[in-house]
Amino acid sequence: MDQGNLLQMLLLRGLGTTSLVADRLRYVSQEWVSSGRLDPNHASALMEDVLKALRGENPELEQQAERQLERNRDDLLADLGLARQREVDELRGRLDRLERQLRQRGGGWSEAAPQGVDDSDLPPD
Repeated sequence: MDQGNLLQMLLLRGLGTTSLVADRLRYVSQEWVSSGRLDPNHASALMEDVLKALRGENPELEQQAERQLERNRDDLLADLGLARQREVDELRGRLDRLERQLRQRGGGWSEAAPQGVDDSDLPPD
């Protein structure tokens, strides 16, 4: 499936879900007001708060959703066996330090290979 099409489908479903939640909340709050379980002023405040959250106007909720999204992304990457950028950067740093140590020992790759590493495993200069 085309990723652009998938993204479009997800956005449309999200918009539909948001609309459905807002409509259902209006209905329920009207029912509660008519049955006397909810003050009309509280109903409008409740609607406004929920709609703000749905529109992304609630920074705390937005931050919580962002943290959850990051956790989900990290879990997905781990499940796929892919490294995160931080891990790749750490490995690059370690590789740079090893290359510096080899140069300081007076030679290129063919000289003084680290212990446990066969010269054939090392890339050419």
